[in-house]
Amino acid sequence: MAPSPSNSPAPPGAPARVSWMPLLAVCLGTFMLLVDVSVVNVALPPISRDLGASFSGLQWIVDAYALALAALLLLVGAVSDVVGRKRTYIAGLVVFTLASLACGLAPSEGALIAARTVQGAGAAAMFATTIALLHGAYRGPALGTAFGIWGATNGAAAAAGPIVGGLLTEALSWRWVFFVNVPIAIAAVVIARRTLGESRPAPDRSIDWAGGGAFTVAAALATFALVRADSVGWGSAQTLGCLAVALAALLLFVAIERRVAAPLFDLGLLRSGPLGAVLLAGALYSAVAFGALVYASIWLQESKGLGPIGAGLAMLPLAAVAFVVAAGGGRRLHAWPSRLVLAAGLALIALGNLLLAPLNGDSDWPSLLLGMAVCGLGVGAMSPTLASAALAAVAPERSGMAAGALNTARQLGLALGIAVLGNVYSSRVGSGHAAGSALGTTFLVAGIVGVIGVVLFLFTTSSHLVHKTAATSP
Repeated sequence: MAPSPSNSPAPPGAPARVSWMPLLAVCLGTFMLLVDVSVVNVALPPISRDLGASFSGLQWIVDAYALALAALLLLVGAVSDVVGRKRTYIAGLVVFTLASLACGLAPSEGALIAARTVQGAGAAAMFATTIALLHGAYRGPALGTAFGIWGATNGAAAAAGPIVGGLLTEALSWRWVFFVNVPIAIAAVVIARRTLGESRPAPDRSIDWAGGGAFTVAAALATFALVRADSVGWGSAQTLGCLAVALAALLLFVAIERRVAAPLFDLGLLRSGPLGAVLLAGALYSAVAFGALVYASIWLQESKGLGPIGAGLAMLPLAAVAFVVAAGGGRRLHAWPSRLVLAAGLALIALGNLLLAPLNGDSDWPSLLLGMAVCGLGVGAMSPTLASAALAAVAPERSGMAAGALNTARQLGLALGIAVLGNVYSSRVGSGHAAGSALGTTFLVAGIVGVIGVVLFLFTTSSHLVHKTAATSP
């Protein structure tokens, strides 16, 4: 690893000088790419009016970004180990910036869908490298703080999307939902070029393009099937066909990885180390913490008369508490075994969902506050710990692969959570239950899944404890 500018040598006896500019460069990119997962949702009605977009086209405007992001994370993470993580991150920022500009200027539905796809590819290059870049930039207690603030940024971005989208759409136009990324991304590029240290590229290591292609197909089709299952039906030919081809592509990926000299993903890590358990925790984290929020927003807007901004503010306690816990406690969290922190965090997320299970037709937005806050405690504990635990499970030269794998698990977990919980919500509403009662049942299912997930996670890590990580990194 090349020396990082964030930890400049200090004179003997003086405290080490730590620069937080690398963290700023990484958090700017992370915030933008995660906000863009949901920021467009509230802008869909004016997009439909301006571009004459069909309902199917609107779905693709939302889904194209998520598909490209989830499908490319693992491949781009492995590529960054070979060509350099700073180079990959900056390339992702540039692609994301140009694609955001193209989105804002899009003259048609098809042009916007194409630009959103490219935007998702740029986001994948950014997201796959953020964790490894922080691990290379900071050491000791500073690394715990950096992961805490990065984790807090993740949580804040999840809640900020609808609020930012609503403000920009109402004050300016839907095109500014995309234009706003351009100056922020340019600033991130400038800061990243000046302050991020480059990892030591491995030009002698070949890139497993065959395995990468197979996994990309599997992840893309699985994500597509999950995000569309609620609208076309779980038993439809489209859903079952996509899942079948995704499974075939996944089996092909496994076969390739077992035979190539330099695999994209070392399958042995799933059998003999803690990485598999960390990936499971990452998928459960996204599914249980965020899977029901889409339907909470629908309930708040359609049943309680709140606008997009009001709905976002009603769910703000989750992000606010998560930010305080992750940013303020990042250094302290990493003094505890990761296994304990991840299990406790997932248990708190499950408890928060269960506290929301009594919602009914008479409930209003204040009924969300306590459960959202408790969920925020768990999110704030898990987000930075997942990152450090994933990197601790692999050799430093494979940290890009580990980060890509973790973020892939998180994206697929989110898609699965939204799909399954959406089926619960829509089936309850369709059978005549009040929307509030249907939402309560949705949170109940999420909470039960979380409880089962805690037990499963503890079982899978019983023989190989996930150790303390960031605070003790060399």
